[in-house]
Amino acid sequence: MQFENNRAFAQKLDKEDQLRVFQDSFHFPIQSNGSPYIYMCGNSLGLQPKNVKQAIHQELEDWSTYGVEGHFHAKNPWMPYHEFLTESMAKVVGGKPSEVVVMNTLSVNLHLMMVSFYNPTDKRNKIIIEKDAFPSDKFAVESQIKFHGYDPADCLIEIESEANDLVNEEHLIRVIEENGDELALVMIGNTNYYTGQAFDMRRIGEKAHEVGAKVGFDCAHGAGNIKLDLHQSGIDFAVWCSYKYLNSGPGSLGGVFVHERHHNDLQINRFAGWWGHNKKTRFKMRDAFDPIQSAEAWQLSNPPILSMAAIKASLEVFMKAGMENLWAKAHKITSYCRFLIESLENDNIRIITPKEVNKHGSQLSIQIKGQDKTLFDAITEQGVIADWREPDVIRISPVPLYTSYEMVYDFYDILKNNL
Repeated sequence: MQFENNRAFAQKLDKEDQLRVFQDSFHFPIQSNGSPYIYMCGNSLGLQPKNVKQAIHQELEDWSTYGVEGHFHAKNPWMPYHEFLTESMAKVVGGKPSEVVVMNTLSVNLHLMMVSFYNPTDKRNKIIIEKDAFPSDKFAVESQIKFHGYDPADCLIEIESEANDLVNEEHLIRVIEENGDELALVMIGNTNYYTGQAFDMRRIGEKAHEVGAKVGFDCAHGAGNIKLDLHQSGIDFAVWCSYKYLNSGPGSLGGVFVHERHHNDLQINRFAGWWGHNKKTRFKMRDAFDPIQSAEAWQLSNPPILSMAAIKASLEVFMKAGMENLWAKAHKITSYCRFLIESLENDNIRIITPKEVNKHGSQLSIQIKGQDKTLFDAITEQGVIADWREPDVIRISPVPLYTSYEMVYDFYDILKNNL
């Protein structure tokens, strides 16, 4: 599409946007002058859907009305509550419903997955990760290596980015091949938090399996943002959070994908809990652990209903909007935002996020070369909520559910006037 650099064109795009009605489904932070902020931080914390308050209120009402009987008689009975989220979440991440479960938080889930899928031996004990992975991922894999009695200095292979701050996938594939006999696990961030670069999970997964390794992805910046197709990718596992693009509230629950080929493996290592036990005999209490033959087998405890109520409410908005529609707008609005920023023709500004639409989602990472945080502070003062990442990157995210094209133009205009 041929974009134009003027406000009238942004307004025209908004009139043509079939998702524009969903903007009114979210609460925007309000400035002291009464105007809403230009919210470009959905890659850190998504806005609150307006239906969340009533969803949580419903559970509070049922708790006060029924007490413990709410497990069976609440409007949305608590006993099977996590099941109400499964089908929608599976559509978001491209897994079968049996492969997906909402539970715990991201780093907890990553550890639980590595219990099952990182089983080092003296010959095969290495893990591949990006050097610039999100810190908690690196901390998790390092601690797992140490837990098994190995040294991260010997077992952790970090894939360095190139001069353009991006990871070369060809190099990653070569490293997998070169370390094949010693490689136990490939664990990559599906979409890099810093650059916004998305990886080809299917290709990486096939290469890892070819050499005899397991493969998993952290989809914290992918779930609700890019088309994941987790089942078709063939990877062993994935984990994600729900408070970024999935708009479920600060610190809300995460999710897990476990490919169906692992569901009936009774020999797989696992940290077990009673909520992963056969539902028909769970309350007999004295039976040996009998894992559910789905991703639910990795559950430990009964879930926090109030947090799940927020996720359920948010997923309802996603299902109304339609995932294909969201992905299409994500590509269009991000391309429009890139067009505007690049039209500045300023040598001190560089977008480090890949340009190819299959290599990114709704995030653009803008490098402000040779400057400190001054520009970021200036645009914040003028009504932009974005995200600063050391040493010199402003991360913005025009989220398709609630970001309008005119908001993108407003952001560009403020950025331009502060250069």
